[in-house]
Amino acid sequence: MVDNPDLVQIHNAGDYGSEFEYDSEAEKKRAKYNDLADKTKAPKERAVNKRKLEDEYSKEEGTIHRLHFLSLDAYSRHKMLVNTYLSFYGGSVNQFKRDSSRDKTDMDVIRENHQFLWSDEDDEDELDWGKDLAKKYYNKLFKTYAIVDLSRYKENKIALRWRINQEVVDGKGQFMCGNRKCKESEGLRSWEVNFAYVEHGQKKNALVKLRLCPDCSYKLNYHHRKKEVLPKKKEIKETEKSSKKIRSDELSDDKAESSHSGTIEESDKTKGGSESNIDDESEVWKGPVKLTEEKSREEEFDEYFADMFL
Repeated sequence: MVDNPDLVQIHNAGDYGSEFEYDSEAEKKRAKYNDLADKTKAPKERAVNKRKLEDEYSKEEGTIHRLHFLSLDAYSRHKMLVNTYLSFYGGSVNQFKRDSSRDKTDMDVIRENHQFLWSDEDDEDELDWGKDLAKKYYNKLFKTYAIVDLSRYKENKIALRWRINQEVVDGKGQFMCGNRKCKESEGLRSWEVNFAYVEHGQKKNALVKLRLCPDCSYKLNYHHRKKEVLPKKKEIKETEKSSKKIRSDELSDDKAESSHSGTIEESDKTKGGSESNIDDESEVWKGPVKLTEEKSREEEFDEYFADMFL
């Protein structure tokens, strides 16, 4: 026989014993623990491709260099690029303080620096944006400008030679007059001449630029006028003006023809125009998306050097 429960004890305990309270608390803790254990973890993000990360970094670095580079004037850019080249490829500006070329004649300089067009031997893919820009600029300096001797210009005898390191660093022949004995830096004009020279027993020709002051320009063109090199910006403006004139002429012709047409033709044009717009909208979905091509390093460098190699 089961003993009768003490009703007074159950009533005082609130109809339940202490063992029921313990079980309910344990169930709550267990449910809370299960909720924490069953939570699904967020999927981890996959690691970015190293090559893609390097490309993005190089683009960002190129943008920063570009903004800083374009904020400088031409001569400051020249100094910055030459210093960058010397810091990464050996040498220092301090070693060029003394002009050793004055101890030698022009013929000695020509014999020592016998190679005019320099070849690119370094792997350009391994260079970052700043180093590659400095290397391109430094190598291009030797191939663009030359030094001229106009002491016998009345006899139509003009001597040319390429520049040495000291002259490249100082900007002789680029930001200073390219005449050997002239140091003028104002009002320089660029002239394109044919430089004929002999290298390793072979005759070679190269088009070089001479940056000369007004007096030296007169001497250079004393017998025959050479071709003057103008900034590309002026040429672009002239082409834009001519294209605008052509467009204005075409528009005037179209207006004259449209004035003679009747109202029927105008209604036909509106109908045809609406149909052509529908066709154009439908053609958008037929072909692939036209992506804007990003400029390569070579194209970017050419834009940077546009106003420096006048």
